[in-house]
Amino acid sequence: VQLQASGGGSVQPGGSLSVSCTASGRDFSINAWGWYRQAPGKQRELVATITRYGRPNYADFVKGRFTISRDNAKNMVFLRMNSLKPEDTAVYYCNAVLVLGSTYWGQGTLVTVSS
Repeated sequence: VQLQASGGGSVQPGGSLSVSCTASGRDFSINAWGWYRQAPGKQRELVATITRYGRPNYADFVKGRFTISRDNAKNMVFLRMNSLKPEDTAVYYCNAVLVLGSTYWGQGTLVTVSS
């Protein structure tokens, strides 16, 4: 299974961006998706997850600003980021946990929030 992230880019504080991630491969079923991020000099941290039934969970620092969603038919996950802050600047990674338990990571996409 391969994960390909896309989207991201640069935006001013208060702006919005979306990132997405597509899984490809043969004979797989994704149980849960996740988005993580890693800022320069910091550890990777969980941003949001979503179960196969669409139940989301968010880190406190993005609640009310970010929305995670998924398209099971297309094996895709999305992260809509609103009211972005400079501290949201990071490389964002998608993560997929398969029904059989294996975990896969995307290559990361950079989000920069700066005036």
